[in-house]
Order: sequence, then structure tokens, then C-alpha cells
Amino acid sequence: MLKEKLIIAIDGPSGAGKSTLSKALAKQFDYLNIDTGAMYRSVALLVQQQGIALDDEGALQELCKDLSIRFIRHQDSEQVIVNGVDVSAQIRTPEVSLLTAKVAASQVVREAMVKQQREMGAEGGVVLEGRDIGTVVFPDAEVKFFLQATAEERGRRRYEELMAKGSDVNLEQTIIEVKARDAADMARTHAPLTQAEDAVVIDSTRLSIAEVLDEMSTIVRKKQTDKRE
Repeated sequence: MLKEKLIIAIDGPSGAGKSTLSKALAKQFDYLNIDTGAMYRSVALLVQQQGIALDDEGALQELCKDLSIRFIRHQDSEQVIVNGVDVSAQIRTPEVSLLTAKVAASQVVREAMVKQQREMGAEGGVVLEGRDIGTVVFPDAEVKFFLQATAEERGRRRYEELMAKGSDVNLEQTIIEVKARDAADMARTHAPLTQAEDAVVIDSTRLSIAEVLDEMSTIVRKKQTDKRE
């Protein structure tokens, strides 16, 4: 029996617009948005808080075993709830961002998170965004996007986002951190950042969110029509 709703995979490097666009796309089609990056950030936050060594696979496995991660959508925002606590702001700090790439390189962590992601999206009606959704988590997703933008543009976006939140940040340093995250994501052994062969590539460097969303929506609607026929 075919699923009535699609699985939409959005991959790409940090700062390419995945989070914003996956939320907007999910809202537009009344789908569940699954921010897989937030899931890894949540693990990184707990690793930081509990002082767990990244090479302690036993401790990482224990941490992930009973980990509860939920996404709650409000009208114009989303909350990330970890073990009953709203960590939406805490997981977005520069420190957690840098630690996340290292945590995500752990096979133990990736296996636990991929299992949760597949369970969340198995029935369709989901938009998942991350770095290995279309290649590892849901290689058979009906719609795959790969968003990209220059490191300088992605760093600028991140800098402006942090400045708006009152963080004391430096543009040049933020761009350096974005490039460092890219290198870590592409070099990791387990599920590195890779573009799926059948993904639709969209470069958002010079495009507005509205323009990218319009392009993505058109593709999703066509896939929905094709599926019904």
C-alpha cells in the first residue's frame, strides 16, 4: 500500500537555509518538520553538560538509549524538546555548533539518531533536513533537495542570526567556523555530507527564501500529482 504523503529530504551544508526552508515547506503542506541537525545538536548539548568524552562509546550509547526528542510547531516557530526540556535556544550557541560536528561523527550516535529519524518519517508526510537524509536515512525519499551557498554567504547569515540574538560574534571568525564545520562534515567516516545523485540542487547564495521556497513547492506539487496518477 502506497503512502498518501511524501517523504521530503533536504540536505546541504550548515547555513544553506535548510532549517528555514524545511519549516516553511512543512507548514505549507501541513507536514511534520524533522530537524535532524537539531537532534545531533541536542546530543552535543547533553555531551557538553555531562562532560562525556567523545571517544567513550559506552557513555554515548547510554546517553542515546532513552533519549526523547520531540518537535513542536507553533504558528511561527518550533520548539525542540529534549527529555521534556525546551532546548531550542541552548542548541544554537557557537560552542554547541562546533561540538555537533564531532558528536555527529560518532557511529554510535548516528545509528541511534538515524533509527529515530526513520521511525518518525516512516509513514510519510514529513520534511527532514540534515546532511545525509537523501543518501543514508531515506535514500528512497520521493523528493530530494540539496541546498548550497558559498561559505562566505552562509557565514554572513549565521553572523546576522547570532547578532540578532545579542551574541558577541565576529563575522570573519563566523565564516572560519562555517568552513571548519564543512570540512568536518565532509571528512567524517560515517555518513559524510554528500549530495544524492537524484537530488535537485538549489544554490541559494543570491536567492531569497521566498524564491527558493517557490521552486521547492513547485517540485513537491508535481511529485504529488505524479503519485496520484
